[in-house]
Amino acid sequence: MGNSRSAGLRRRVAREAALLLYTSQEKEYKQAKIRAAQTLGMRILPSNAEVAEELDNIAEEQEGSSRRERLLQMRKEAFQIMDVLKAFHPRLVGSVWRGTAHRNSDIDVITFSSDHNAVLDSLVNGSFRVMRTEWCSVTKRGKKESSFHIYLVLSSGNEVEVVVQSPEKMSFLGKCEIYGDVVRGLSYSQLQRVLKENPLQRFVPT
Repeated sequence: MGNSRSAGLRRRVAREAALLLYTSQEKEYKQAKIRAAQTLGMRILPSNAEVAEELDNIAEEQEGSSRRERLLQMRKEAFQIMDVLKAFHPRLVGSVWRGTAHRNSDIDVITFSSDHNAVLDSLVNGSFRVMRTEWCSVTKRGKKESSFHIYLVLSSGNEVEVVVQSPEKMSFLGKCEIYGDVVRGLSYSQLQRVLKENPLQRFVPT
């Protein structure tokens, strides 16, 4: 009985955290979970995967079939962007890769180049509207890593974040902070095949 009650409480916190993320009151899973637990007066923190599951449920409840239409549109838009960036070995990651995108999701593409301006020029020459760019640094395993981020807005209103990483990171597959699996993403040819064979395919651990 205790286990089922604990599971129920965890789900309540996960649902509250998911609502905070869905309504853009919080952007990070960790902060959303802490705030949700405080709001509900609990000390239980669910896993990121539990919050992601509730977020998926909320998006499905709120958006219905329009969610699938949006996912298909965003995957097609990602393909157009990756077509322009083919020389930089682009990979589609994030919720559009996973198949869990909702109305507040953006398109996330990783590229690899020692010249970030070459990536930027390709997007500009491809008539994509660049809103801003920035360098971002993170410390992983005691080592500082920098990447160049390019933010686009499409004619559909959808937003895109293109990350430029060094070519030496091309063979490195990071671990997902939400699901705990490896972030494989989709290459240009893999996305092309998905769009042809199963455009709404999901890539979420079961």
